Amino acid sequence: MRIANLAGRLALLTGNGAVDVADGGFDPDPAAVFDQWDALLRWSAGVDPAAAAPYDEADLRAPVPEPRQVFAVALNYRPHAAEAGYEDPDQPLVFTKFPSCVTGPGGTVDLPPGHVDWEVELVAVIGRPAHRVPEEHGWDPVVALTVGQDLSERITQLAGRPAQFSLGKSFPGFGPTGPALVSLDDLPDPGDLELTCTLDGEVVQHDRTSRMIFPVPRLVAHLSAICPLRPGDLVFTGTPAGVGNRRTPQRFIGPGDTLVSRIEGLGEMRHTFRSAP
Repeated sequence: MRIANLAGRLALLTGNGAVDVADGGFDPDPAAVFDQWDALLRWSAGVDPAAAAPYDEADLRAPVPEPRQVFAVALNYRPHAAEAGYEDPDQPLVFTKFPSCVTGPGGTVDLPPGHVDWEVELVAVIGRPAHRVPEEHGWDPVVALTVGQDLSERITQLAGRPAQFSLGKSFPGFGPTGPALVSLDDLPDPGDLELTCTLDGEVVQHDRTSRMIFPVPRLVAHLSAICPLRPGDLVFTGTPAGVGNRRTPQRFIGPGDTLVSRIEGLGEMRHTFRSAP
């Protein structure tokens, strides 16, 4: 199942287009998606693809527009840890992106002053309450996956001793997600997906999620051991090597640039950038 926020209404995406969930008797409010998740799964299996109508991709919004908690993980791929000059962490390194930064899979992002960098990431979407989940059951609260970008303004992120990551990663538009919530049963192996990020057509990041140091079940166990997880919480699971501030010379996103973030089986996001007014 692929459920999207299409101009503020829940829609099932098929190969032929989109079907408004209200056609199946469901509440089309994106905030209601997790209360209806299991019923939507059952309904989606019987939807006639011919019932889908074409839609404009520009109408796609953040599939979870107002998450209560947004967790993010640093240095979760060995090549990225190495390029940053660190040894592999022995436990997940967690920070947060404030929910006000969450935006959809397309459009234009305003660039604040500084050095704005890219970080393509798999995002695990929590759909069921979870607390103190053992790792062997770590997939259980995760109902869907989606594509994410952990956009980062590096000067703000790295200011101070110790550095405080969250503000530099939470400017408006710095948490793109989408294009849809893809249920785990729609993927042959949700633990092994190809990630690719391009900047103006050049591949700047490429890896597979199976190369995470801490895979999704370990992250869910680690987070839920401390914080009760709620339906709609997002977990940005870390980025592979290739970020701009670790290049020689450094490279950052500029006005007019186009960033494409793609994950196998989940789809892609496309954003352009302009100087903040």
